[in-house]
Amino acid sequence: MASPSLMDTLFQRSLDDIIKGLRHQQSTESTFISKVIEEIRREIKTTDLQTKSTALQKLTYLNSIHSIDMSWASFHAIECISSPTFAHKKIGYLAISQSFNESTPVILLITNQLRKDLNSGNEFEVSLALDCLSRIGTVDLCRDLTSEVFTLMSTSKVFVRKKAVSVVLRLFEKYPDAVRVCFKRLVESLESSDSQIVSAVVGVFCELASKEPRSYLPLAPEFYRILVDSRNNWVLIKVLKIFANLAPLEPRLAKRVVEPICDHMRKTGAKSMVFECIRTVVTSFTEYESAVKLAAVKIREFLLEDDPNLKYLGLHVLSIMAPKNLWAVLENKDVVIQSLSDEDPNIKLESLCLVMAMVSENNVVEICRVLVNYALKSDPEFCNEILGSILSTCCQNVYEIIIDFDWYVSLLGEMSRIPHCQKGEEIENQLIDIGMRVKDVRPELVRVGRHLLIDPALLGNPFLHRILSAAAWVCGEYVEFSRNPVELMEALLQPRTGLLPSSIRTVYMQSAFKVLIFCVCSYLVQKEDMTSEVLDLASKRECSESSDLASAKAPVERDQDEGFNPRNSNQSYEDPSVVNDGHGQLSTSALMEEKSFTHESIFKLLNLMELAMCPLLGSYDVEIEERARNALGFIELVKRDILNPSLREANLETEEVSASRIVEWVHDAFSEELGPVSITAQERVLIPDELVLKENLADLEAICGNVELPSSCSFSLRSPYYGESAGISFSNLQDEEDPEPSTEATSLLTEHRKLHELYYLPSEKNETITIANDYPPANYPSSGINTNDDTQDLVTLTNQSLVSKRKPNHAKPRPVVVKLDEGDAAPVTAKKPEVKDDLLSGAIRDILLLGNEAKPASSRSNPSDKSSIKKKGKEKLNVDLSDSKEDLAVREQPNPENPSSRRSKHRGHGKEKSKKSQGKKDGDGSEDGEEKEKQKSRNRNGKHKTCQRADAPLNVVAQTPPIPDFLL
Repeated sequence: MASPSLMDTLFQRSLDDIIKGLRHQQSTESTFISKVIEEIRREIKTTDLQTKSTALQKLTYLNSIHSIDMSWASFHAIECISSPTFAHKKIGYLAISQSFNESTPVILLITNQLRKDLNSGNEFEVSLALDCLSRIGTVDLCRDLTSEVFTLMSTSKVFVRKKAVSVVLRLFEKYPDAVRVCFKRLVESLESSDSQIVSAVVGVFCELASKEPRSYLPLAPEFYRILVDSRNNWVLIKVLKIFANLAPLEPRLAKRVVEPICDHMRKTGAKSMVFECIRTVVTSFTEYESAVKLAAVKIREFLLEDDPNLKYLGLHVLSIMAPKNLWAVLENKDVVIQSLSDEDPNIKLESLCLVMAMVSENNVVEICRVLVNYALKSDPEFCNEILGSILSTCCQNVYEIIIDFDWYVSLLGEMSRIPHCQKGEEIENQLIDIGMRVKDVRPELVRVGRHLLIDPALLGNPFLHRILSAAAWVCGEYVEFSRNPVELMEALLQPRTGLLPSSIRTVYMQSAFKVLIFCVCSYLVQKEDMTSEVLDLASKRECSESSDLASAKAPVERDQDEGFNPRNSNQSYEDPSVVNDGHGQLSTSALMEEKSFTHESIFKLLNLMELAMCPLLGSYDVEIEERARNALGFIELVKRDILNPSLREANLETEEVSASRIVEWVHDAFSEELGPVSITAQERVLIPDELVLKENLADLEAICGNVELPSSCSFSLRSPYYGESAGISFSNLQDEEDPEPSTEATSLLTEHRKLHELYYLPSEKNETITIANDYPPANYPSSGINTNDDTQDLVTLTNQSLVSKRKPNHAKPRPVVVKLDEGDAAPVTAKKPEVKDDLLSGAIRDILLLGNEAKPASSRSNPSDKSSIKKKGKEKLNVDLSDSKEDLAVREQPNPENPSSRRSKHRGHGKEKSKKSQGKKDGDGSEDGEEKEKQKSRNRNGKHKTCQRADAPLNVVAQTPPIPDFLL
């Protein structure tokens, strides 16, 4: 590409021209940007630095606003920072800070230029270099430029010095060895008289202490001095953050710091400062009741503010306070409940968290009723937040707060019918989990599942498909608790199940198969019981009517045959088959009325199942086709060997017994108890040695490339029996594919419509039932939920329900909930600290152990001040000196394996000796010798104890220098 001509340079468009052009190019913005990029590529190759810097400035703007790639211009940015002109240098540093990273190939080329600018006499050039280093500093850059930054930390120019202090954070992060060079000067900067320098230093320590606070405990006196003396709110806020991290590590420190924090909370008028004081108290000083009560008063003031930002902060701090001080939430429950109706979504979420924090086993019913009422009136997003909070709170610790599981299961059913409900997966998991854990609630589970399954309108909502899957599974697994299994079968096989995805459809099919097995098995058991009962009745009649035996035997046998003979398929269990003989004995018709299944009802169930499964044989989904063939094979077996009169009479002793045994085996398999499975169960299964698991499954594409997998979210079933269009009527399909049972299917469908007319679309005569896209509204139960209640009524209700004066007497005891021995919660893996953080913490501890690590700069500068502060601190705290000294003595024992600790010990003794007179030294010579002998013995004992602790766990806290006595 040719270099720009003189005319292009003279008439080069500036950044202002580019911005104006973008504003005028509303529809063709991309075309305009492409044209500008071409101009920049041509202009940036010029040797004129003015033209090059202008082109780079335009490219930087396009990168920041439109994310245009500018990595190709990295070398041109380096050329701009080498310019002696400050304007060019500024543009180049901005481009480098914005586009360079550790993988940039030319990043090492700027090392010498950064060093040159850091040593410049122009403070603005130094500032540019420091700002760039803080953004793109790599390990190599930080290592090579540490000495320059160290020099700038003591410069007299405040503008440069505060930026050099801030860059130290980047140096420590990338190059931990820089701690040995810069840390001492960083600590000395805490005593600076300039508030800007102190603010920068405290900001650096605030970030460092948030990662590894234990290493900075020896600096607590300096932070305490700033907390007491400083009047800069932003500095105080950072110091409070530091003490919030340090206080849990040293309880004695918390006792000293809590009073200044309370003083700031009472006196300051800055809301930001009050908020930080409150947060510090509720997170790290919860043991001090007076401080917590003062924080609760200040939180109340935040909650009553008209400013939504302050109100949100009050709710947020109250949610932090709730786990350990629930009384504070209960005192402000009226404001919390009213905040559920606030316009700000963040305020509503915080208030919702607080409401759920107040839930207990005594008020869970009332609170859930209030929240469901809010969910019905709320927007879809907040409605699902409410439902999610209810579900997550009630299932904690394996449903610990739930006493009445029948109520909770019915609540899950009501929640699934809320119009905006999108928590199908959570409700599905809980319905199944409760069914496996709580045996006593299974009848109510089947009832709730039945109400969900018989409602065809719910099939049109894709968010409820998971709930319907759980309802179908529950009804199939615990069908023995159903009052009407035939109704369940009709609901599971209704025509609208074609709207379900294939994964849900298979659950419906398997549940229908379980219901069929149960009905057939119950019919066989019932028939055997009836036969034995009728025979017993006949034998009693023979004994009681021995004189009329010849005349009574034939009618009894005839009545017995008529009672359960499968030849009479039109006979129902409701029809009387034996008339009362007048002697007060139970007739066969009375026995039949006690049973649920007859030959006719079982035959209808088999036909219904067969009619629904036949079209699914041609499904493209393998699992659907497999389940359909299994069901049809079972139906054929039952019809041939059990319900066929001719075969039964021909070979009664062999065929029926064989088929009955098969039905019994399948029923026993389905009746096997299913229990909860631990989350870690799969991890405990050992992988066989001969099993090879391939990590790379790329070859599956070559094997299964031509296979078209069905979509999991499709609502129609691809089957040749259903045609290409989803609008083909179900009855027409039956006429085309299976003309014989079409009349029976129509009659069954008509009968289902009569039973559940409420849930069907209104239709005229001769109108076919089609799979339409318009669904009737679901049958949402009101069940005591009034959507017209205003907020004040809900507050009154909550005031009565949240705090119960006495524990209510439940109507029935809490049922047994199955819990796993190894726990139900997922294992929490502790996050290992990064290697760089360990290196940084170790380097800081080594620096603090060198020399007088226990004496900060302020205490060394003025010994008289030190002694006065020490006396004052002791008088104020009343600390047990014996315990304190013993603790400090243990901490101050030098490590015999660490030579640096021995050197620091000798240096400390040297400085102490220099302050004493020569006479004292001569007089105390013998005492020093005895002290050395005691020290040696302590060292030997320490070594022995170390050997004894060699086999102990490695989670021992690293040795930390003690805090001086004058603070504690």
